[in-house]
Order: sequence, then structure tokens, then C-alpha cells
Amino acid sequence: MSGHSKWATIKHKKGAADKARGKLFAKLIRQVEVAAREGGGDPDSNPTLRTMFQKARDASVPLDTIERAIKRGTGDLEGVTYEAVTYEGYAPHGVAVLVEVLTDNRNRAGSEVRSLMKRLGGSIAEPGAVAWQFDRKGVVILPRTVEEDDIMLAALDAGIEDLVDEGDTWQLTSAPADLPAVRDALSEAGVSFESADTTMLPSTTIALESADAAKAVLRVIDALEELDDVQDVYANFDVPDDVMQSVEV
Repeated sequence: MSGHSKWATIKHKKGAADKARGKLFAKLIRQVEVAAREGGGDPDSNPTLRTMFQKARDASVPLDTIERAIKRGTGDLEGVTYEAVTYEGYAPHGVAVLVEVLTDNRNRAGSEVRSLMKRLGGSIAEPGAVAWQFDRKGVVILPRTVEEDDIMLAALDAGIEDLVDEGDTWQLTSAPADLPAVRDALSEAGVSFESADTTMLPSTTIALESADAAKAVLRVIDALEELDDVQDVYANFDVPDDVMQSVEV
């Protein structure tokens, strides 16, 4: 399993856990609002908003809640103005970390991220020190029970870049702007998928060969994601299947 795919799978599983804990709603609503502010309130002409809208609907966010968030973003309703900030740093064992934040208080958010990283054995890096190691991609996770030919037939013309067999899942990648078209093509063809989202995939990965190393890094990722202003955390680590199973037990 490649580092790219392993990270996408981990993010997918963690997203499901966040949903189960009821932590996802506020983050999704904030993402919808910012997408509307930056690209307009029409999902048909704003691919980012379209993706965030569908992501919120998939998580069972009520439609009227999403629509109010869009109106706050376009200025039709009053609301807090959020600023997008990305922090770069390193978790233990030299793992590169990107932290994407939407906040109404940049100083508070920066202080929380720096303090947490330092407390858990990580560090903050200068802008640009880490970001070059990642590429933003659209990623669709599909069950392995779906036939490869069915996936290719449905989505090839929609802009897919790669399809990787991950054992119990398929990982399909595309350019971020093509993700809505890929998702629509799969849905129209009746091809089931588990998740479809934009993410940051690492160009290289660091192997964490022990449970202790994996736990140290995952502790940082989990703690960062608990911060209210943090929207997403990306990292370039890879964990062998047997080590991941021991960590998850």
C-alpha cells in the first residue's frame, strides 16, 4: 500500500470517526461559508462550493443550515469572517505536517497550534518548508467489490488521473476541479463509492515501523484535529498494515 493511498485511507477512516463523534458539522459549515465567500454562492459555477456542499449533505448536515452558511459567505446574512491560514511543521520522527485552519482570530489559532506541536514533540516550520512535499488532489475511495472496468468506463472521460488497487478499496485520483464531475459520473453510472473529497497527498512518505512511532505521530494528528479552528491535517507518514492494526486495537 503506497504512502499516498495509506494516508487517504487513514483520513477516510478518521473522517468517519469524527462524524460518529458529532465533530464534523461545525467544520463543514465553516468550509461551505468560506467557499461561498471566495467563489460565489452558485455551486454550478463554484466547484469548491459544490464539493463542500455535497460533503456536508453526505454528513447529514440539514439543507437549511447549509443554505444559511452560503448566505453568510455571500454577505446576504451577517456572520463571522473567517481567515484561511496554513501552518507547516514536523511531528515526531521528522514527519511533515500541514495544518489548514479557518479562524476568526489568527493569533489565537497560531498560538494553539504552536503550543500543541511543541507539547507533543513536534515543531512549527517556516512557510514553504513543508508544503512543497504535498499536492492537492481529488480522491475517491471505492469498495474493492466494484470492478475496475466499471470504474474506468464510468469516470475515464470525467478527468481521472489514476486508479490504485489498495487491497480492500480502490483509490481514484483527479485534479481538484474535476472531482465534482468524477463524482457525478460515478453516481450516474450507479458505481458506489465510500467517500469523495479533496485532500493533500504527499509526494514521498516516512515509514513508521513501530507501534510507538505510529502512536506518537497519530497523537499529534488527533490533537490538532481536536482544535476548533483546525479544518484539516495532512502528513507524509506511512504505517505498515500490521503496525496500524496494533495501533487501532
